[in-house]
Amino acid sequence: MSRLITAAVLLAVFIPALFFAPALLWALLIAGVAAVAAYEWARLSAFPAFLPRLYGAGMGAMAMIVYLMPGQAEAMLLLFALAAVFWVLAAPLWLAGRWRGEGVFVRALVGTLLILPTWAAIVALRERSQWLLLGVMALVWIADSAAYFAGRRFGRHKLAPEISPGKSWEGVAGAALALVLYASAISAAIIGLRIPGALILAAALLYFSILGDLFESWMKRVAGVKDSGVLLPGHGGVLDRIDALCAALPIAAGILHFATWI
Repeated sequence: MSRLITAAVLLAVFIPALFFAPALLWALLIAGVAAVAAYEWARLSAFPAFLPRLYGAGMGAMAMIVYLMPGQAEAMLLLFALAAVFWVLAAPLWLAGRWRGEGVFVRALVGTLLILPTWAAIVALRERSQWLLLGVMALVWIADSAAYFAGRRFGRHKLAPEISPGKSWEGVAGAALALVLYASAISAAIIGLRIPGALILAAALLYFSILGDLFESWMKRVAGVKDSGVLLPGHGGVLDRIDALCAALPIAAGILHFATWI
């Protein structure tokens, strides 16, 4: 019940803001979410003394500096490129090597690569179309939900037992099937994508959403905690709710900016 109530409250705030908030207010609202996520990341990373609060405030401030600077579009594209390098190259190697990545500087850098491009992607995709942002985020949510239920019902073969024992290959298959149906249904009708391009985008985002989920699961395992925070009753912390989005949204924003085949 607490999970359902929390989700209902979040949607009651998110949906009206998505469609009706002025652009500056939207950017500020998402910068606040980024600040909380950065604070949780700093706590997860065992930053000493007052540094988690400072890191969180700094992340929110950096987001608004990017938004207000004259070269906003170029800065956002740079953030998407940095995020792509991290998720395509660094994150898989990090997980394969079971690297702990300890140290304030390393964790601060990684946290910035996780959170700031996610903020930029949410702002940029919304500027292009509210329905596009909602469609991409729903893709990640549907994949997560389908993987959970398919894994609970059919899961036999573990995906990454040393990182997240609850995830299975059957869950991945369930998520893939759900996304084929979802992308085919909404591609042209809602967000204006051609079906082949929508399916390619869905496949890419499925991979990165799973990678983002696994990455945060590993970092929580290193820290010895179950959740990144306690702000959202029944859900844990903000970072727990956006882990898959941190990988998927910057990739989506970059692809949708440059691709002509979608």
